[in-house]
Amino acid sequence: MNISGMRVLVAGAGGMLGRAIVARLAARGAADVIALKREECDLREQREVREMLARIRPQVVINCAGTGGGILVNTRRPAEFFYDNLLIGTLLLHESWRAGVGNYMAFICGCCYPDKAPSPLREETLWDGYPQVTSAPYAVAKKVAAVQSEAYRRQYGFHSVVLLLGNLYGPGESFDLTESHVIPAFIRRFHEAVRDNLDEVVLWGSGAPVRDFIFVEDAAEAAVIAMEKYDGPEIINISSGDGIAVRELAALIAELSGYLGRLVWDSSRPDGQAQKVYDVTRMERLLGYRPRVSLREGITKTIEWFRDNYAGASERG
Repeated sequence: MNISGMRVLVAGAGGMLGRAIVARLAARGAADVIALKREECDLREQREVREMLARIRPQVVINCAGTGGGILVNTRRPAEFFYDNLLIGTLLLHESWRAGVGNYMAFICGCCYPDKAPSPLREETLWDGYPQVTSAPYAVAKKVAAVQSEAYRRQYGFHSVVLLLGNLYGPGESFDLTESHVIPAFIRRFHEAVRDNLDEVVLWGSGAPVRDFIFVEDAAEAAVIAMEKYDGPEIINISSGDGIAVRELAALIAELSGYLGRLVWDSSRPDGQAQKVYDVTRMERLLGYRPRVSLREGITKTIEWFRDNYAGASERG
């Protein structure tokens, strides 16, 4: 598919991934891209979704919309996370099919994998157990997109693709400490520790878990490639395939932030899953893509963005 000649709707375009995908589409020469932000349409309301699609008449829909965050906010808002993500995903796919959209893309996340799934995480193991309990309501709601996509493809021939994102990070993410993921949380903590000349920073957990991160620009590029060249029922992991212990990650971010104090680990706080590294064989085979931005380079870019936008970034929820 030559996506540059299509009318493309990017839902959730105000978020980190949505903004990056809009930018990648522009770089591809796409001239008819509608960047739909949260305040412009309540995607939990079927009437609004239906009216929006009838008005815009997109040929392609890329769904980056949803409600999410780190471990802490998942434990505080499980019902909201389940309800919002279930409705947004279900309604937008159904109404896109109903409106005659030609191609649809949705994203699910690494927490959709079973709590005990072996690492590296292979797409075939997605249904081998229940997700990690802390984020299960969010994960189960997102995981429904995979079932719905396959069902609509099988019954209606609907061209729907689902990508599973690793731990996404980059400019534009939330740096609100009550809601953020690990990289933005560390960046903000070390930035403020340098500012306040702190001798030590206390971090959650043991630092032992291993995680696999992908820079948002790499994820956006992979998504656009998938929209251009892939049309199949198989879910595809989109990540780096390289793991790093959270303790090593913290040391790297402290170094890049210029923080020289002590790092203290509060092991009474939850770690989450012990190992979460992704098998990216399918991504390489079906998309011919490997991420290009190293973790050091991506974190450096994210720190620079945060410093330039500190006031707004630290308050964003």
